[in-house]
Amino acid sequence: MPLPTGNVPWPPPHLKPALDSMRTWDTWWSGDPDRLESLYGGAAGGMPDLKGWTLEGGMRGRLARWWWGTPTGAGERRTKVHVPIAGDLCAGSADLLFSEPPKFTVDDERTTTRLDELVDDGMLATLQTAAEVGAALGGVYLRPVYDMGIADRPWLDAVHADRAVPEFAWGRLAAVTFWRILHEEDGQVWRHLERHEPGRILHGLYQGTAGKLGRPVPLEDHPATAGLAAVVNDESFVETGYDGLDVAHVPNQLSRKWRANAALKDLGRSDLDGVETLMDQLDETYSSWMRDIRLGKGRILVPDSYLQANGPGRGASWNPDQEAFAGVNALARPGEGMSLTVAQFQIRVQEHKETAEDLVNQILRSAGYSNQTFGLGGDVAVTATEVVSKERRSMTTRGRKILRWRPALAHAVEALLAVDLAVFGGQVKPQRPTVEFEDSVQEDPLALANTVDVLRRAQAASTDTLVRMAHPEWDDTMVQAEVDRIRQEQGMALEDPMQAGFLP
Repeated sequence: MPLPTGNVPWPPPHLKPALDSMRTWDTWWSGDPDRLESLYGGAAGGMPDLKGWTLEGGMRGRLARWWWGTPTGAGERRTKVHVPIAGDLCAGSADLLFSEPPKFTVDDERTTTRLDELVDDGMLATLQTAAEVGAALGGVYLRPVYDMGIADRPWLDAVHADRAVPEFAWGRLAAVTFWRILHEEDGQVWRHLERHEPGRILHGLYQGTAGKLGRPVPLEDHPATAGLAAVVNDESFVETGYDGLDVAHVPNQLSRKWRANAALKDLGRSDLDGVETLMDQLDETYSSWMRDIRLGKGRILVPDSYLQANGPGRGASWNPDQEAFAGVNALARPGEGMSLTVAQFQIRVQEHKETAEDLVNQILRSAGYSNQTFGLGGDVAVTATEVVSKERRSMTTRGRKILRWRPALAHAVEALLAVDLAVFGGQVKPQRPTVEFEDSVQEDPLALANTVDVLRRAQAASTDTLVRMAHPEWDDTMVQAEVDRIRQEQGMALEDPMQAGFLP
């Protein structure tokens, strides 16, 4: 299917429900209070009729029910506090998946060597970023890219879900069009569309408006795409060197909102889906807590006669170590002087703390994570078994995500090897690797040593098994070398008498 040729709406209208949700998730993920107020309509000044808004239907009625949708009154400063728990959730998801680099295994030795070079070239950082973006927006795309002016090898690039127009067939990605805005000026919007199909990539430059794609123009008309003009053929596409689609789609989790929508059901679900109201209430709780602190500041009320004049037009002051005070213009009773009055309001610390903790617990539980993963909860676990037990819900969520990441990552690496062979030559053999995710929880070295020692004294495991238990990351060659050294140190490295010639 070619790129669009008419002045069609852009982004495509059928993606609007998904893009609206992604905009909401992205706003919470960004942690920007200004964007939250703009999203929910709470940035306007004045004193709106909140009661009337709440009783209304439609979008304004729904937004008015959000705490972030309550505008700040005229003449008041904004005192809303935002707790960036959405960013913590998405970053924690990425840490669970890629705190350690995944292991790729292929059959060909030369391909293994080349793949190690490609993996070491910043791939782990890309995967961590992609995992965090996917947790926030519900999915992410991986594609191989290259630039001979920058590096002598290709690398993986992550494309955000809100900049893609995917096409699925039976739950699999069949084609996808990535787009980006290059320039906006005087109502004109320049967009670059990059359509990926099996075996090829089509490029197109369009000049349109904010809501319309506009007309196609030559790639040379914009500096950002001028370099592509020398790469594409007469039909505006470039061959990838890979027979299949060179893009892998990684959905974060099963979609709930769009399960009955054939065009959107395969996009994936954000970790923030369904907890937006809880995060809104958490911000309201913390803001109320901070309001109590502001109102609870100690204030000293003193009579005007106690104040010291600071000169004409400069008022008066009283300086008891320069704390807050206010003058009161009142008449004293006969025979009585004006006394100092201290105003100190109560700060409801415990009530706010318990409410905030309960909201945080509910947010983590609804998102599929354990409190221990984010440093919350009771006693700190000591052994790996205790960690897994306390973080069982997080480990279950991690396992579900690995089921989607493993095949997508294997597909992306296979495409990366194919592009490397087609563009940079070499003797690599493109093949789909076996992907193994390392344990995110490492066994305590002392506990592991005690286990190995007990098994050795009980003669319940061989030296080879014990070495593999103590060093699970070692390959067969390293294990055998360590076993030989242990036998030599213990005086067990004796030659076979039948081979040494001791017997006739």
